[in-house]
Amino acid sequence: MEIAGLIAYAIFLLNLVGIYAIMVLGLNMQWGMTGQFNIGVAGFFAVGAYTTAILTTEPAANWLGGFELPFLLGLVGAVVVCWPIAWVVGRITAGLRTDYLAIATIGIAEIIRLFFLNEGWLSNGTRGIPGIDKPFGVGNLGYLLIVLGFVALTYTLVEIARRSPWGRVLRAIRDNEAATAASGKNVAQFRLQAFVVGACIMALGGGLYAHFVGFISPEAFRPLYGTFLVWVMLIAGGSGNNKGAVLGALVVWLIWSSTEMLAGLVPTALIGSESAFRVFLIGVLLQIILVSRPQGLLPETRPPMPGEGKR
Repeated sequence: MEIAGLIAYAIFLLNLVGIYAIMVLGLNMQWGMTGQFNIGVAGFFAVGAYTTAILTTEPAANWLGGFELPFLLGLVGAVVVCWPIAWVVGRITAGLRTDYLAIATIGIAEIIRLFFLNEGWLSNGTRGIPGIDKPFGVGNLGYLLIVLGFVALTYTLVEIARRSPWGRVLRAIRDNEAATAASGKNVAQFRLQAFVVGACIMALGGGLYAHFVGFISPEAFRPLYGTFLVWVMLIAGGSGNNKGAVLGALVVWLIWSSTEMLAGLVPTALIGSESAFRVFLIGVLLQIILVSRPQGLLPETRPPMPGEGKR
């Protein structure tokens, strides 16, 4: 019985690892490849989750829904709805850099979360949207296979983009924006494209998350879970390296889960708040990684140029 429980718990964890891996790949497109300091991951995560929930749930009197679309159409809808939102956000923040971009994006993410919190006719407010079923009648194990399929698909497409001429331009913008502009590239347009694509990948992760947990509310998209952990995963795994992004999601989520057990062993009088203590432990982990391996567990490697390796 204990072994069966451990297996079920491992499957549950791996589902979340896969969902977060997709979001980390989206952030890697923005930060790792283009150098855009987006601290608003949770906003696009929420857009994807709520859009999918609204499109695929049964009719309800208290919120917009009842479309009962298939699972895949719900995910497509999440990406389609996120696309114009990300485009508008990208256009607004196109001229901002580093800390200013971070302030703007985290503010926009909170606006999105508060919109879902207050617009009860759309999202059922604080009560959230229940009844988001897993597709095809599968359980957690079957859903894990679906999530892993989307992780593999997303990784393949993002890796193709990284190795393409488009990806080389993005890395050139990250490394030397002035030189890239001087070579005739439309820097603003490339930055906007990377921002939108990365945000849509985050929305895909949100859609998968909604079907996995079966219930969503604004509390699930607070910056701690929707942004902070995603950033720690990318930095720990290796910014600019898609393999590192996936590895970072696995390592950090396993550590995050273990901190719950560790926090439970420490007297509350010593730590004050269990959740704050868990954040403290993750912060310590991040500092250790930054000091010992500043490029992450899997540092970025330059993909081969066309013609390299050929005689």
